[in-house]
Amino acid sequence: MSGFTENRTPGASEFAGAPARLLTWQAAKAMLPLVGRIADDLMTVTKRLDARRIERACLDDTRRGLTWPQRRRRYLLDEEIDKALSELRQLYQELEGLGVEVLLPESGLVGFPTLVNQRRAYFSWKPGETELAFWQYAGDLNRREIPADWIANPPRKIASSTRSSRNRQR
Repeated sequence: MSGFTENRTPGASEFAGAPARLLTWQAAKAMLPLVGRIADDLMTVTKRLDARRIERACLDDTRRGLTWPQRRRRYLLDEEIDKALSELRQLYQELEGLGVEVLLPESGLVGFPTLVNQRRAYFSWKPGETELAFWQYAGDLNRREIPADWIANPPRKIASSTRSSRNRQR
């Protein structure tokens, strides 16, 4: 599903391609109860929207021969689709406000932005998982287990800019 993408001003971040907010594993884990409820809702609404769209497409295929109850259902589906889209927009806005990104809405997979080896990455979680145990690079669906030493020896602060590290070297 496309849509609900953030509009960002080009060059707004000092680090090209970096999210506006970076999170440590501890911060992401603390947010997990709230984000988990939102992700559950996101998955539920996305599945409901997909089902309504499929039903609507079936009715559209035969719209000229529809009976009045079928036509009525088609109109009701339009309203239900609009309502689900509105709910999705609200859920995306809630996650965006928390600094969390939706990676796969169908499964409820969300990403907590971070940096790994100076590359944009996410701590990723989806409904059904009990802990925040995976990470992945941005644009890569290959989820990897979070190494134990990342949890035992967390960074004090995630550097969000390569420019500031260059300035320190001068």
